[in-house]
Amino acid sequence: MDAHELMMTALRALAVYVLMLVVIRALGKRTVGNFAAFDLLVALMLGEVVDEMIYGDVAFAQGVVAILVVAAAQYGNSWLSYWDHGFDALLEGKPTPIVRDGEMVVEGMRAERINARGVMHELRLAGIDDIGEVKLATIEVDGVVSVIRQDWAEPLTKRDLGKA
Repeated sequence: MDAHELMMTALRALAVYVLMLVVIRALGKRTVGNFAAFDLLVALMLGEVVDEMIYGDVAFAQGVVAILVVAAAQYGNSWLSYWDHGFDALLEGKPTPIVRDGEMVVEGMRAERINARGVMHELRLAGIDDIGEVKLATIEVDGVVSVIRQDWAEPLTKRDLGKA
């Protein structure tokens, strides 16, 4: 195994990482479930590399190079996201509103490919059966729907009753 072959392995690993990231981002947040896009990508790639290494389909050194490149790419992306300057939105995406002030946000629903039944399903999972109670419902970058209720729809607390 020479240095040229190892460099080609590193470049292929990086190219696959970028390609898969683009594909996962294009498929939308709900595709990745509760994973961030990068988490899913790294799990997929590392699983495949380890499989190839275990069964001897690639040289151990090539597998190590691929794993180190994927890990370095993940580390770099996490620093770019932390540092921000717009990288976080580019790399991970932005939350998408699907309900605002009791009304469905059609543009957001279209962008996330979720219909009205899907929105209502997500609201019911959050314990809401009347869309009018929703101040804002958003599909977060990990695909989870977060819901903020209207002030008047918040459950009572002990503080509200003067007992806190």
